[in-house]
Amino acid sequence: MAEVFNQLTYYHLGAFTMNKRDFLKNSTVLGVAGSIVSPSSVLAHNFDRSSLKDITGDAKSITVDERKARVSKAQKIMRKMNIDMLLIEAGSALIYFTGVRWRRSERFTGVLVPANGDITFITPFFEEPSVRESMAFGENVLTWHEHENPFDLVSNVLNNLGLNKGRIAVEETVRHFIVYGVQLAAKNFQVVSGQAITRSCRMYKSPAEIALMQKANDVTIQAYQYVYQQIEEGMYPADIATLMDDATLTLGGRPIFSGVLLNEASAYPHGTEQPQQVKKGGIILMDCGCSVHDYQSDISRTWVYGEPTKKHRKVWETVKRGQELALESAMIGVPAGKVDDTVRAYYEKQGYGPGYQTPGLSHRLGHGIGMDGHEPVNFVHGEATEISPGMCFSNEPGIYIFGEFGVRLEDCFYMTQNGSKLFTDL
Repeated sequence: MAEVFNQLTYYHLGAFTMNKRDFLKNSTVLGVAGSIVSPSSVLAHNFDRSSLKDITGDAKSITVDERKARVSKAQKIMRKMNIDMLLIEAGSALIYFTGVRWRRSERFTGVLVPANGDITFITPFFEEPSVRESMAFGENVLTWHEHENPFDLVSNVLNNLGLNKGRIAVEETVRHFIVYGVQLAAKNFQVVSGQAITRSCRMYKSPAEIALMQKANDVTIQAYQYVYQQIEEGMYPADIATLMDDATLTLGGRPIFSGVLLNEASAYPHGTEQPQQVKKGGIILMDCGCSVHDYQSDISRTWVYGEPTKKHRKVWETVKRGQELALESAMIGVPAGKVDDTVRAYYEKQGYGPGYQTPGLSHRLGHGIGMDGHEPVNFVHGEATEISPGMCFSNEPGIYIFGEFGVRLEDCFYMTQNGSKLFTDL
């Protein structure tokens, strides 16, 4: 869970150093109880600032050949679906297929992917030199001046391909003004969703993508280990978030979000405007992520500063068991929604819910992740998409008790032919 809330920073619950085997072995004794305690518990590592070093030097960015293979895969899917052209605007999809990093604005910059043949970029005339700097491959760039209609260029490309009618697919996040502009400029073409094309590519990660996500997770977990021992009574969420951002940068990651929720604020998954400071016996919930060569991590940890109450311990242990059940039930061929159902059923047996009601798990169990912090598909009731090798998910159950506190634990994993594999130990 990586959304920003109320201009605050935020949350989560989990042990930093205990691996799954140790957790299961000690689940009824101090192994679990200790993992919610600060600052002398098993969570702590003896890091000082000088111990933080860039660990991303061996990370390899996505190759040109892999990006070309992605375009070829998309084109193959397009031909099967009788799609003549795929339009992608600036954003993560443009980076995924072409390497071009560009910001969204009122001026259209994007790429046209034909069912057969070479891709064509469209951008304002004065942006062409900058766009070319990040093009991984391709030579065709069409430009438009400020008084011209960029969508006429889309029609021109279709005409040059000998197409006067057919179907244009748009990537699912393309904004309406672009869709509408294409509809007016290419009136003989049906404009349809390109969701099936791009999801069929992006949902299934390659070994190179998995390696970058692993590195991003390594950065985030080491940053947590450093920040954990720096927290002091009286700190504000922004103080802790700054520590996390600084540690992440030093370790070689690019901070994406560093969320901190303290005390009662932890009961509200996306925060509150209540004043928050670290205090003895108070919950600290953090939800943080970074990117390495465009691929993201998303890890949440929750603990108590000082001595936890019996209720703290009980809730934490219940959330952790839900996280384990999610990992156990995420199997090849299982509909993604069943994973959420399994955990939610367990929580209901413990007296929470029912369903998404509080006290209980008020949000979906998890989401896909990759270049975007939130990608399809989700662990949510009713999601029928079957889990397949290469898919990556967050596993982030929580229990939220409005007016008191909340606990959330989040680790990400990916699917192999043999089942799930964690990026970080539970």
